[in-house]
Order: sequence, then structure tokens, then C-alpha cells
Amino acid sequence: MTGSRVVALGHYQPAKVLTNDDLAAMVDTSDEWIRSRVGIRTRHVAGPDEPVDELAAHAGAKALASAGLTPADIDLVLVATSTAVDRSPNTAARVAARLGMGSPAVMDLNVVCAGFTHALATADHTLRAGAATRALVIGADKMADIVDWTDRSTCVLVGDGAGAAVVEAVPEGQDPGIGPVLWGSVPEMGHAVRIEGTPPRFAQEGQSVYRWATTQLPPIARKVCERAGVAPEELAAVVLHQANLRIIEPVAQKIGAVNAVIARDVVDSGNTSAGSIPMALSKLVERGEIESGDPALLFGFGGNLSYAGQVIRCP
Repeated sequence: MTGSRVVALGHYQPAKVLTNDDLAAMVDTSDEWIRSRVGIRTRHVAGPDEPVDELAAHAGAKALASAGLTPADIDLVLVATSTAVDRSPNTAARVAARLGMGSPAVMDLNVVCAGFTHALATADHTLRAGAATRALVIGADKMADIVDWTDRSTCVLVGDGAGAAVVEAVPEGQDPGIGPVLWGSVPEMGHAVRIEGTPPRFAQEGQSVYRWATTQLPPIARKVCERAGVAPEELAAVVLHQANLRIIEPVAQKIGAVNAVIARDVVDSGNTSAGSIPMALSKLVERGEIESGDPALLFGFGGNLSYAGQVIRCP
């Protein structure tokens, strides 16, 4: 058994940008109301001809190009999403087809907003066990398909997009680049974040989620750092699920990562569910705000009330 590491990242967002003023023309809201409550200015929204697997494939292609790899080099595709329309072919299979891959294992994981960190841990475990050698791990969601655009409490939150990571096994004797995962859930509070019904619609109990996230998650995130052998003050970056700036900032402060760059991609992208963490991380790396080898805490949380986090070394 060996460890694994993230060797490259990529992200993709649809071209259409929806501003707070655009939303104010659709529902009873305002730019000031949205900014003061969730910190979001804009979000990208996919059109009806842009399915979630297309968003995922674009992000995956960019990650592969960054890694200098071809689709044939991948033998496992994991896609974290909760907005796939069809049951089969699954999103991972459609991504593999779009990218022209050979015969990878293809699996979707639905852990909503914590999906990417669950998928990353699953890839790490698979590579450690020797069941694959190189994985493409993608978080992608098209929240525009499942939100009620007449409900100002939810439509102001969401955006569409995808982020991807290429993960490969490290040679024996080298330090792993992905630390141990700490994951779990609060099943009795699973109703606090929902995507239910026909057609499916996103709903949440905002105050319950806010209290849970800001009080219960910081000690769990600190324990993630402890498992990785990294003190919070040694972190170069903290990339939390981009749910709401009013959650991200207090949680990051309570973690104690005083020297870290805090990802705030939610301001420009909204809540993209499983896409949020890999998109935010990819942008930090692309802008040069964190360097190769820097330790970064990734921590997803949300639907089911699930959570999962790990410390990685940046590619």
C-alpha cells in the first residue's frame, strides 16, 4: 500500500453570469440584502443545453492538460454530484465518454456539498489499495436545475460549476500528499438540507445549518489537521465548502489557521455544492496564492448533514 497525491487541478464555469441586480429583477431582493446575508455578488448559471456532465468534462480536461496526461492515463473516474438528471449512464461514464477514455472504472458519489472531499478520500483509499493507479476526481453540480427561482431564500445562493483533480499513487517510500480523511454525518438532522420531490427542488433550514456549521465543525476541522500531523497555524490555505461567506469566515477563524489564505470563491461563484471546493482550490493555485507543496485543509459539509475533510499538499 502506498499513499497518493494531487498532481493537477482544473475548473470550469458556464459563461452566463447572474448578478444580484439580475436577481432583484426576478424576486423581491436586492444587492445589499444578498451581500449582507450571504456575501455573494455574482454566480455563473448553465443553460438548458449545458448538462452537468459537460461542466464536469470541461474541468476534467483542464486538469488532465495541467498534469500533462491523456485520457488513456486514467483508470478511475469519480464524480461527486447531486444534480445528475439520469440514473444511467452515470455522470462519470458520460465524462469518460466525452473525454475519450479507454476503460476506466466510473462511479458517481452523492454526498451533496461534501461530495468532493468524500470522492477524494475514496480515490486515495482505492489507490492505496492498488485497485487503480491514477484517478480523475471531479466535483460538479448544476444547481440552476434544482432551485426554485421564485424563492429568494434559496435562489440567491446557488451557482453552477465544476472542479477536478488528478490523483495518482506515490512511489513507495515517498510521503503521501493526501492526509487521512475524517468524515461523518448527523443523520437526525439530514432534513436540514434537502433536494426532494418531482421535479427535485433544493431547500434548507438556514439557521439550523448555520448554527451547526459554526459551532460543531471547527473542532472537527482541527482534528483533521491533527490526523495529518499539521498544526492549524501551519496551513497555507483553508478551502471550506463555499456555502455562505457568513459561515466560511467564522469557521475559518475558529479553526485557528492564522497564516492561511481563506478561499472566498463564494463571493463570485455562489454555492456550487460539490463543485465548490475543487473550483476554489484550483483558482488559488492558478492565481499563485498558494505554492506547490503547501498544506491546504479541504473541508466539505452540507446535505445529510455530512462532513469530510483532509489536509493535502498542493500540486
